[in-house]
Amino acid sequence: MLAIAILAAGKGTRMHSNIPKVLQKIAGITLLERVLESCKELKPDRTLVIVGHQAQQIKESISYLQDIEFVSQDPQNGTGHAVQQLIPTLKNFDGDLLILNGDVPLLRSKTILELLSNHCTRKASVSILTARLSVPIGYGRVFSDSLGNVDKIIEDRDCSEEEKKNNLTNSGVYCFKWSELKIVLKNLSSNNAQNEIYLTDAIQKLPSAIHTEVTDSDEVNGVNDKQQLSDCENILQERLRRYWMKKGVKFINPTSSTISEKTLFGKDVTIEPETHLRGENIIGDNCHLGPNSFIENTELKANVSILYSVVRDSLIYENVQVGPFSHLRPGTLLQNNCKIGNFVEVKNSSLDTNTKVNHLSYIGDCDIGKAVNIGAGTITANYDGLKKHQTIIGKNSKTGANSVLVAPLKVGEGVTIGAGSTITKDIPNNSLAIERAKQVMKKNWLPKV
Repeated sequence: MLAIAILAAGKGTRMHSNIPKVLQKIAGITLLERVLESCKELKPDRTLVIVGHQAQQIKESISYLQDIEFVSQDPQNGTGHAVQQLIPTLKNFDGDLLILNGDVPLLRSKTILELLSNHCTRKASVSILTARLSVPIGYGRVFSDSLGNVDKIIEDRDCSEEEKKNNLTNSGVYCFKWSELKIVLKNLSSNNAQNEIYLTDAIQKLPSAIHTEVTDSDEVNGVNDKQQLSDCENILQERLRRYWMKKGVKFINPTSSTISEKTLFGKDVTIEPETHLRGENIIGDNCHLGPNSFIENTELKANVSILYSVVRDSLIYENVQVGPFSHLRPGTLLQNNCKIGNFVEVKNSSLDTNTKVNHLSYIGDCDIGKAVNIGAGTITANYDGLKKHQTIIGKNSKTGANSVLVAPLKVGEGVTIGAGSTITKDIPNNSLAIERAKQVMKKNWLPKV
């Protein structure tokens, strides 16, 4: 049997943030969610999250997950103290306990599986995941023999100058035989520089301890401040870009663009510099994104081009052009062969095939038919000060430049609206609608001085 305990109780004061440390995000996903994601392949019998500081906020953040048990640590007095809180909850548990940290977000499932495999094969009391770091400052040092048997772990603050030369470091990831650990937990003390109860002190009290050295030391990078958060973001972004480039995505300038882990790409996608994807996106074959575009929670079918634009919560079908300088807001649906041009904003609107909105327009709460041409400067006045109202435009219609369509409004099929018109009444099919004030001219007129 396997139980997993994730340490997530710390205050994270070095973050200087109102958001708990484990709820900070990289590539759009919290550190805690990333750690939980890495556990899925392990198929644990129990998953426990140890909470303390801002516990309710942490609980709410993962309330959508099932079978998560929460254990309270109050006050927070070190890693050993945190694991001591598990004793009542796991009093009848007989198996291995995997300890993970909620602020170590880059650990791969395969690395954890290797640790568990070695732990079972060698029947150790505790197995420790270690890493060799070129600059081990701040990390506890692991002292072992050539066979991987661990003698002791000394925290960085408690190391002598000679001991600090050892670059084999403790990642804070452990697998214990719970039946042996719970016996020694009660005897841990806080006699150290930090006056905290260290879980590492338990290792010397157990019959056998081994370590497994991680291949990629970046996997065990911890996050204690915004600089380390940024470092982890950069590492993860590099992982994601390399993965997708091997799948056929072309990045013109990889380091200038960022993508979310929940974005999926088809083949022959081109991503121009300074283009960023957030949330859950599906990008179809032969799409061309950017430069300087932002796309979030959007699905693009094949052959979509987005240039210098912002697109959120939208669905865009094939052969659509967006931009430059367009803004597609939530609820936008563009069917095949639509064109959204420069300085156009679309919100909560459906545009059927071959419809064009080329210049300087606002389209809000609209249902627009096929092959409609929206003239430059057309505005749908959808808000009356209290409620939003819909505009419906039939197929093959067109609006002249600087038209204002005051909703609620229904424009029929084959309608032409004259330039400069303010339309407040429904228009039947195959009509010409013009609404203008009479032009007045006064010859030889000069303003009074």
